[in-house]
Amino acid sequence: MFPKELLSQLSNSKVVAGFSIEKVEDAIPIAKALLAGGIEVIELTLRTNSALDAVKCIAESVPEIVLGVGTILTPEQAIQIKQAGADFGVSPGMNPDVIKTAQKMDFPFAPGIATPSELEAAIALGCRFVKFFPAEANGGVKYLKSMSTPYKHLGIKYFPLGGLNVENMNSYLDYDDVIAIGGSWIVDSTLVEAKDWIGLTNRAAEVRTAVTKNR
Repeated sequence: MFPKELLSQLSNSKVVAGFSIEKVEDAIPIAKALLAGGIEVIELTLRTNSALDAVKCIAESVPEIVLGVGTILTPEQAIQIKQAGADFGVSPGMNPDVIKTAQKMDFPFAPGIATPSELEAAIALGCRFVKFFPAEANGGVKYLKSMSTPYKHLGIKYFPLGGLNVENMNSYLDYDDVIAIGGSWIVDSTLVEAKDWIGLTNRAAEVRTAVTKNR
């Protein structure tokens, strides 16, 4: 469900900035600030009334960023975000109806998994790239390695998110089956409220430096 080119973009980025948008007017400045700081992939969550309009704004005005959308809970939302211009979608859980809808649209989508049973259900539906969520609460990278070992020969790749930060992100990225990690700590709400886009760019650059330094 994920084209090689898109997986390559995620792998090159290593870090995906996850965030919600309260005000549509902040969407473009946030995306541009992250891009200027070296973070080329984002995951905008569908948790606010402004989310869908924010997706459209970023897709139209910052096309060079790889635009992911998260918290997709229904087939209808999957349809909406593809129409809004998103490059890919992810969800916190493993909803077969959402997966099947994404497949029908040829829309790259990664379901969320936390157990071997959920992973097997995703595999049975053709998924080979999944979101491991919530990562730290489920035992972190040690648990992920243990859980994923029986399926390693299938070439499954993972996108951990939940409880990650600049201190622990590289422990996940050191695992060869992890394509990229998601970080909700990068887009600091205080910087957004202050419209400190330079501060957000600097924060993104610090994260990129921390990743590069350890690769």
